Formats: sequence, structure tokens, C-alpha cells
Amino acid sequence: MPLLLTEADVRSLLTMPLALEAVEESFRRLADGSALVQPRRRLNVPGQSYLHYMAAADSAAGYMGMKIYTTSRHGLRFLVPLFDAQSGDSLALIEADYLGQVRTGAASGVATKFLARADASSVGIIGTGSQARTQLEAVTAVRKVESVRAYGRDAARRERFAREMAERLKVPVEAADSAERAVREAAILITATTSTQPVLAGSWIAPGAHINAIGANFPQKRELDDEAVRRCDVIVVDSREQSKMEAGDLIDTLRDDSGWGRVHELSDIVSRKGKGRTSADQVTLFKSSGIASEDIAVAGRIYELAIERHVGKRIEMWQKEGSRSARERNA
Repeated sequence: MPLLLTEADVRSLLTMPLALEAVEESFRRLADGSALVQPRRRLNVPGQSYLHYMAAADSAAGYMGMKIYTTSRHGLRFLVPLFDAQSGDSLALIEADYLGQVRTGAASGVATKFLARADASSVGIIGTGSQARTQLEAVTAVRKVESVRAYGRDAARRERFAREMAERLKVPVEAADSAERAVREAAILITATTSTQPVLAGSWIAPGAHINAIGANFPQKRELDDEAVRRCDVIVVDSREQSKMEAGDLIDTLRDDSGWGRVHELSDIVSRKGKGRTSADQVTLFKSSGIASEDIAVAGRIYELAIERHVGKRIEMWQKEGSRSARERNA
């Protein structure tokens, strides 16, 4: 019988170090071919809601599955059905809002680990929502961050964000009164917004900076202006195929195949098949779209911990009462 893991269960099991390790390994497996990923697809009911779905398989870890979620004016609902890659057994149904927040942060953390300068110690972030929190947590896990400046449009919210993140991360976090002030001279820049128009100007980017742009995953949305993209000496994405469909920051600027030819995938950087930063003054960009292999890698680790710690609730689906999956029988 598959295991049902609620948001509360996931929060009790998932940590950023676990997610960073799982996501980095997922990119290595994409590089060696033991993991497969399909890009996100979206089904829109006009005027009502979207259904989004994306799938991946990892033969080395033994998992396959998908993330499926809805978005509407009433909110968002995320679910990861996890399966045994060999037997096809249903292993778990995992509520995946927090899982997605943490794995998105972890992907930026992995990119920062491989692309930011080793001495990068200052962070500027535009956006103060839930995704911004896990972005900061991941970056501070891979670099010795000494200062953070954060900007969001709501003054009270950005002040609260600064207080709470400073307490959580034990790093000074200052609420900035403008996006420019937040990112000027910062060694690591993060954009985590829902904006449809650029929030980061190329003229604000310091030489040698690394950028994690995670907010815009529709072709009509942008967080970076044209100059910001052109300032980047190294551009890295989690999936070139998915980015060509969704990454408005790059679609508008790169336009044709010659432009996309200089875009690397993070799997190649992690596996050392491709070159990342080669000098201290280069500007590097990780344009995150979020791919299913990240979700399945983290979901697999959560499932294993849940089994080990007896977390979650069994639900009867397709099987007789008391039957177990092949993976459990062989444990």
C-alpha cells in the first residue's frame, strides 16, 4: 500500500542539507544518463485554473514519478506520486508544496556552489515570499555569507522577512528600500518574484557576481532586463529544452539557436563536462525553471526517511489489505 505523506510529514523530514545532496546527485545522474526528465506541460481552463505536470525517472535510485499541481485564484495544490522504477509499484503520495520550495532553493544552492566565487559573502535578494526564504537558506549553506540585503514591494513584509531570516540563518539581513539598493555590489544576486516585467537591471550587477533567477517560468514573464542577460559571461539552466519553452528572461534576449548555443545545463557543470566560471570577474547566471528530476530525487529521500522513522499513513490502492510493495518486501 502506498504511503500518504502530508505537508506536516514532509516538514518533519526534509532539511536543506538533505535536499542539496539529493538535487546535486540528480544532476550527476542526468549527466550520466541514469536519470531521465520530461519538461513541464500546462493545461489551462480559461478563466479558471491551470494544471501543470512534469515527470522524471532515476534508474540508479530506483524511483520514477511526477509532480502535478494546480494554480488558480484560490491557491496552489502540489502532489508527487512516487513509484518504484523496476516494479512499477506505487510507493507514496506526497503533498509537495514545501518539497517544491526546498528543492527550488537547493537547485540554486547547487548552482551557487559551482558558479559563484569562492569568496562570495554578500547577497542581494529581490522578493520576500516563501521561495525567497529557501533561496537564502540554500545559498548560506554553500557559501560563508556575511551580509544580506532584501527588497520586496511591501515595506512591512520585507522588514518582517529581514528579522525572521536574520534569526533563522544567524546572518545580518537588512531590508532595502529599493531593488537597486538590495543588489548593488552584491556577490550573489537572487530574484524570486512573480513579476512579469524585469526587476533586475544589468547596470546594477557588479563584476564577478553570480545570479540565481528563479521567479519567471512562463515565456511572457521576466525578472532580468536584456542588459542583465547580456552582462552574463556564463549562462546555466536546469534544462535547455524546458527553458526554451518557459524562460522568458532568455527567450526574449537569446531569440535564435546561435544565442542558445552558449547556454549550458547544470548537469554538465556539476559533472565537470562543461565549463562554468573561469575567472573572478565573470558574471554567471543560473536561470532556474524547476525540473521534475529534482522533485523525484528529493521525494525519494523523503520516502526512505518516512519508512525508517515510521512517518505517514498507509492507504489502500490497487492492493489487498496488508500487501507490501516489492521494495518493502526486499528491505
